[in-house]
Amino acid sequence: MTTRRDKLMTPDEVAGRLRSGMTLGIGGWGSRRKPMALVRALLRSDVTDLTVVSYGGPDVGVLAAAGRIRRLVAPFATLDSIPLEPHFRAAREGGAIELTELDEAMFMWGLHAAANRLPFLPVRAGLGSDVMRVNPRLRTVRSPYDDGEEFVAVPALRMDAALVHLNRADRFGNGQYLGPDPYFDDLFCEAADSAYLSCEAVVEPAELTRSGPPQSLLVSRHSVTGVVESPNGAHFTSCAPDYGRDEPFQKLYATTPWPEFSARFLSGAGEHDYQSAVRAWHKEQQ
Repeated sequence: MTTRRDKLMTPDEVAGRLRSGMTLGIGGWGSRRKPMALVRALLRSDVTDLTVVSYGGPDVGVLAAAGRIRRLVAPFATLDSIPLEPHFRAAREGGAIELTELDEAMFMWGLHAAANRLPFLPVRAGLGSDVMRVNPRLRTVRSPYDDGEEFVAVPALRMDAALVHLNRADRFGNGQYLGPDPYFDDLFCEAADSAYLSCEAVVEPAELTRSGPPQSLLVSRHSVTGVVESPNGAHFTSCAPDYGRDEPFQKLYATTPWPEFSARFLSGAGEHDYQSAVRAWHKEQQ
């Protein structure tokens, strides 16, 4: 019989498991359900020289602004209501980071390939597009069958570690989303050597089956290394239905010079200091 193991950790314990030079996957989508508390813990560490794999949002922006990214693999970097992530844009225009660009479908199949331990998967997406021009490392393959069709061979997006955020989880690593979209977080966990799941609340296993339908149980414990209870841990991105995006704060982030933003909100000793600074800012706006 296999004994279930308690996997509870703190954000800083997760950051302590990460190393410079890693390939790091970050779940969520744009400015939606990003594991921002884990990203902020990463900023408090000395980890750098990362290859980041992400449907990019402010996770990419803060890590790029802090000089932690060497290469980004992504189809986009957006804040949703602000089309282009400004700190990513500044880093890219300044030549501070490399970019490997895939379209959304190619990126998804790269995750599928890695999750299934395949070197690549053939897809039609990308053929005839500029993706093949801006990403010259991509190769094509032909079907071995009578059709002889040509496909893009999307390489597996294998990662050393992945960070994701869900609405609920148990202490053993089973994770549940309650919003409208899974955002491929299960694939990020399965495609990584280790995966760390933060959540709004850690609940008993039986509560997961009462909170939503079976398909909402997105992440299984076999693919999770550590679980972090982090209320409001996706801030300032959304985590529906628990909370929406903090649009006023996101606007502040997008329009404030990075040194000033970082000094005010990210210079504390932990996540509690960040959340307190955000509450204080909101109070000032009233």
